Amino acid sequence: MDNGTKNTTVSNQLVRSSSVPWKLLDEPGIQGVHVKSLRFDAEEKRSPTILLKFDPGASYPAHAHPAGEEIFVLEGEVRLGAAHLQAGDYLYTAPGNKHAVFSASGCILLVSVPEEVEILRERGGNAES
Repeated sequence: MDNGTKNTTVSNQLVRSSSVPWKLLDEPGIQGVHVKSLRFDAEEKRSPTILLKFDPGASYPAHAHPAGEEIFVLEGEVRLGAAHLQAGDYLYTAPGNKHAVFSASGCILLVSVPEEVEILRERGGNAES
């Protein structure tokens, strides 16, 4: 029966992350951030579940999360806005919230982000954090 809803049948996806190479995050102005795709959504043509690796001193600019975000710190430490997280910490960012990301010593994060983030434009020389 077709009631106008999209097909929600999804196949299981197994990824052996140790066999997936790290790739530099290909976004303008971003350096020292690497990514591994854990789950690819063919319909959306993006990976909503990823591993991120920040080199020591790497950062990601201030951005908004239209549909929220979940982060689990696997290794190292990271600052997301005012929150300072260490290995074993979990952070849920509610939809619409904003933050920048910085890791002084480097880290590896498990990230689930249901929708693309929106990079915030700098205002008067400072990005929102």
